[in-house]
Amino acid sequence: MTEKSNRLGEYLQARRGLVTPDQAGLPDVGRRRVPGLRREEVAMLAGISAEYYLRLERGRDRNPSPQVLEAIARVLRLDDEHMTYLRTLVAGKPRKTRRRARVETVPNSTRALLSTLPCPSFVEGRYFDILAANAMASALSPRLSVGGNQLLDVFLDPAEQALLLDWEGTLECYVSSLRQAVGPDTDDQRFIELVGRLSVASPRFRDLWNRHDVSTQRGAPVLFDHPQVGEITLHRERLAISGAEGLTLTMYHAEPGSEDADKLALLASSTLQPVNGHGPDRRAPIHPPTGELRN
Repeated sequence: MTEKSNRLGEYLQARRGLVTPDQAGLPDVGRRRVPGLRREEVAMLAGISAEYYLRLERGRDRNPSPQVLEAIARVLRLDDEHMTYLRTLVAGKPRKTRRRARVETVPNSTRALLSTLPCPSFVEGRYFDILAANAMASALSPRLSVGGNQLLDVFLDPAEQALLLDWEGTLECYVSSLRQAVGPDTDDQRFIELVGRLSVASPRFRDLWNRHDVSTQRGAPVLFDHPQVGEITLHRERLAISGAEGLTLTMYHAEPGSEDADKLALLASSTLQPVNGHGPDRRAPIHPPTGELRN
């Protein structure tokens, strides 16, 4: 973080733009140049002077008291995750040198485990890079292969966008999770490259990034429209890997005995069927048994 950076001010400005006067219990009168609350309204509701709040947004004061932070958080309707993130933005000593890029290494035991898992499974890094994956993961999406990056794929790859039926929800989840993962380490070279590339290539990424949302990815059902088995709902589980900071084992599994489980089994069979002696042809549809699993 450089001397000129003002991450606290940027965050406060972004979040107040998301709170309407009605949500804050204020009459919406007069023309507003920007959406959301005015600075003086935030200051009034938080019980601090407008001058002091202006200093916070402009980076002239970077050490507000915990009481002031809590008052502002209440006005800006921040939940616990956003409040925790807000505290990380309070100024400390700026770094004088950029840290070396973090090397992410998948433990051998985790690699061995991947090959035994009967469902799509992969290891992702701090910035959603695919570091290891089993054959089932690649069968679910060819992009879930070593060297891929889920953020780049969901924003820039039409095939990945077509695969995810709740594409917009996925975008919001990934962007807010990226902010949560990076925390104050915005001088990380991988982070700079990733955000820079997406900011140039995707207007939607820029919009979401400027909201400053933060959240942790949790287990959740994900609805796919797979080119081979049709619509399938899989449950996503994310497990932290012991001894490998920032690395996560992600698995997609189906409800036992469900139609989705049958479809997942068909998808699994495609990883075992050789085509012309060169392994499965991922482009060819997998036809379910007659009268079963038709959409």
